[in-house]
Amino acid sequence: MTVAMRAAGCAILAILAIAAAPQTEAANRYSFRDPVSVIVNNVGPFNNPAETYEYYSLPFCAPKDLQSEDENLGAVLAGDRRVNSLYDIRFGVDVEWQALCRFRLSQDEIKAFVDAIQRHYVFEMFVDDLPVRGFVGEVERYSRRFDNHYHNETHVYLFAHLDFSIAYNGNRIIAVNLTTDPMQRLLLEFGKDTPVEFSFSVHWKKTSVAFLDRMSLHQKSAIGDQEVEIHWLSIINSFVLVLLLTSFLAIILMRVLRKDLAMYMDDDDEEAAAAEEEESGWKLLHADVFRMPPNVMLFSAMVGNGAQILALIANILILSMVGTFYPGNRGALYSAAIVLYALTASIAGYIATKMYVEMGGKRWATNAVLTACLFAVPAFAIFSIVNTVAVTYGSTSALPFGTIFLIIALWALVTFPLTVLGSMRGKNAAGKFEAPGKTTRVAREIPPTPWYRTAPAQMFVAGFLPFSAIYIELHYVFTSVWGHRVYTLFGILSLAFVMLLIVTAFITVALTYFQLASEDYRWWWRSFLSGGSTGVFIYAYAAFFFLERSPMSGVLQGTFFFGYMFMVAYAFFLMLGSVGYWMALRFVRKIYGSIKVD
Repeated sequence: MTVAMRAAGCAILAILAIAAAPQTEAANRYSFRDPVSVIVNNVGPFNNPAETYEYYSLPFCAPKDLQSEDENLGAVLAGDRRVNSLYDIRFGVDVEWQALCRFRLSQDEIKAFVDAIQRHYVFEMFVDDLPVRGFVGEVERYSRRFDNHYHNETHVYLFAHLDFSIAYNGNRIIAVNLTTDPMQRLLLEFGKDTPVEFSFSVHWKKTSVAFLDRMSLHQKSAIGDQEVEIHWLSIINSFVLVLLLTSFLAIILMRVLRKDLAMYMDDDDEEAAAAEEEESGWKLLHADVFRMPPNVMLFSAMVGNGAQILALIANILILSMVGTFYPGNRGALYSAAIVLYALTASIAGYIATKMYVEMGGKRWATNAVLTACLFAVPAFAIFSIVNTVAVTYGSTSALPFGTIFLIIALWALVTFPLTVLGSMRGKNAAGKFEAPGKTTRVAREIPPTPWYRTAPAQMFVAGFLPFSAIYIELHYVFTSVWGHRVYTLFGILSLAFVMLLIVTAFITVALTYFQLASEDYRWWWRSFLSGGSTGVFIYAYAAFFFLERSPMSGVLQGTFFFGYMFMVAYAFFLMLGSVGYWMALRFVRKIYGSIKVD
């Protein structure tokens, strides 16, 4: 575990150095009448946050010389395509009304605006690096009565005027509020070209909020105190359920095991010894329980990848607790995830190869390659499909070739070599597999088991109970990630993650005991699949959320959602499967190390 601890420590230091740029260094200080940066980003349907297009794909007022902003990796992954604008805002200078541009909308331009407004398009821009959003327009529907029937009319209006309300403290901008003026909207009608005049106004207001607290102000406006209270109530409720569940399982296992061990260890009682000869149960499997599972190479590679993902998520949660992913640090979470995955690759290689060699494997180099590709190759396949759809739709969510090449190079030059390096360390550190007893050459016959002790039934129970402990928080995460809200309650999320690990460990141990009690010694894969089955429930809930709990629709948004949620569910399957296997292994070693075997 020394390699794992070193890799995790290096990963945290690297991300802190790369992603956690202080707010004070990136912030702008202004003097009176200094120009304030106003950068436009993208437009897209409000209901489909992954479906974004370039801001000037709609016929807004555009500068003659468009200049794209330099984007970091995280911003590009988030779909940002920032360019300059015509908005001339000066620090401290109120503007009652100022024209941006005047021109006539052609029929094609009217159609573009009408289609966008009917799909509830929102635009995004950045004022002093603070994101602000607004609707492109609005739709009003009327029902008028003529004689004995009603006539429905639909009017589409374009918001041609934007009002910027900017709060400042000293020479720093603290908050920006963007509103539209319903009195200055334009009715869009087909049949003739329509003149349009875009304009804006600016109003400055003093505030006592310190600059270092402006992100906290942004969080409160995005989340609200009432929702935070609901979060804590839901997590406390889940915590009580987890505590009761784990206590119940622990009491049952301790009572049953104490009784079994007492009967087995009582050599002085002749009646107990006679009963032992005729009884059935987990104690009769001492010569088979450590028989190696089939497909050792695949099994060890999956456990290694699960350990890497566990380290990745733990590091991300640690970074989130220290404030790395504040709302203004656009795309930092995406950058951190990619860099962390690359830097923690040695953990997967070390654990997978060490397990593989200890279980008798000889082709450690092949095991290293499989470990490096087991998660990365499916992820790249899903990304290729999603990115192809995004390119077909012309969305800014499609990654440019340079970014794709950078990610592939990062995997080839960092992730893969670190995996091989970890595998070499694991091969050298591997010893003989520690088993409390000897394994016979001939496998014991497994008796038939009832349906409720079969693998599908146990996987259902093992996945449902951990999922029930986190599904409330999972709903809030989904509404933030697949919506326009910023998730910042990482403390609650960390607590939910710890509860998920605890319940997964306890339920896997309990189901492993019940499996052994039915004289089935094939617990290796069963423990991994039972622990990882929560990932199946997560993906099933994702489908339910998309179809029943969200307004998302369309091929592009659906491809993004189901594609990337499949990878999230797959990651949780590997991680929780590894947790379940580790706890089951410790449990099996403990109980079989406590009995006397002739």
